[in-house]
Amino acid sequence: MEILLLGLLAALVWKLYQWKRSPHDAPLRSVTLCLLCAALSYPVAMPGGASGVDTVAGHGTAKLIQNVLLLLAVYFLMCFYLYSAADEESGRRRARKEGVLVAVVAVAITVAAESVPHETFAGSFSTADMTTPQIAFFYGGAGLYLMYALGMACRWTRRFARMSRRPHSTGLWMAAVGLGAMAVACAIRAVIVALRAADVKVSEPLMAAVAFLLVASILLFAAGITYSGARARISSLRLWFEHRRDHRRLAPLWELLAETYPDNVLRPASAAALDRRRARGVHRRYHRRIVECRDGLVDISPYLLDEGDDGTVLNIDSAELAARLRRASARIEKGAPAPRRAVPLAMALGSDRESDVKQLIAVSDELRAAA
Repeated sequence: MEILLLGLLAALVWKLYQWKRSPHDAPLRSVTLCLLCAALSYPVAMPGGASGVDTVAGHGTAKLIQNVLLLLAVYFLMCFYLYSAADEESGRRRARKEGVLVAVVAVAITVAAESVPHETFAGSFSTADMTTPQIAFFYGGAGLYLMYALGMACRWTRRFARMSRRPHSTGLWMAAVGLGAMAVACAIRAVIVALRAADVKVSEPLMAAVAFLLVASILLFAAGITYSGARARISSLRLWFEHRRDHRRLAPLWELLAETYPDNVLRPASAAALDRRRARGVHRRYHRRIVECRDGLVDISPYLLDEGDDGTVLNIDSAELAARLRRASARIEKGAPAPRRAVPLAMALGSDRESDVKQLIAVSDELRAAA
């Protein structure tokens, strides 16, 4: 429960930041309000928060507030799809109609809750006296609206999933299944309310199974809406580690070339703190090191050719190139002039950038091994 609340709060903070930057984005506003209502419902659902609210406002008030917030959460979830799937004016008209419906349901269950003694309204869904018409209407009315709103959201999510590509479609299908399962759980709870209102005993295992289905469907929905973002973040993190590793593996080659040609070392665009901080980023340092290594190899290439080598292209393996780099660096330190013009280096592993980096790393590894 605490993990879900922390994740919900983190998502809410991020959406509030995005909403501040784009205050006129209707779908974003709907998602933010949905998360806000869901986050506010958690404290009043927890034992400590519920008892505090009930102590101040009377028994059952926390339960009423929680259910009204859940109604608003699923309403704003519907609004997200309405603003996203239709034109702006049509979405606004439909959202107003749905707003009237959720307001009617919220007022109706509030009247039902306030029309019975607080002692009667106390307790949970499994212990409530459904033979009292107001209690049955409270749980049944809220459950039916949740079933309707979640069912519609499931339908629209499936539509978006069909139009999307992986990995977005995978997350949308997970969210759609979660929404559908939540709608089914709400429908089963509505049937249970009707049976208990008719004084028919419902078995405890069935009640527990429905509660488990509801929790599992919420978790599946949460996993679905975060799937594509989490996958992108994992891929980004993997790339970060790869660039960090390759940056370190290139160190021997870079150090040799940077000592020989210090002017090739790139500096931040300015002395400003922001530019210096950006220059220290892993990706920037990685790409900068590749450029500096390639520039250094071009500058040192005249010293790498032996007497019998072809003077147009230098095509040797990594171990031999590493050995020649050490000898060339020593000659440059002694002040030997360049014996010829710069020559290109052959790309033994391919002509794309990835192959270029692999070749640089191979040479650097040879230098490290020799050291």
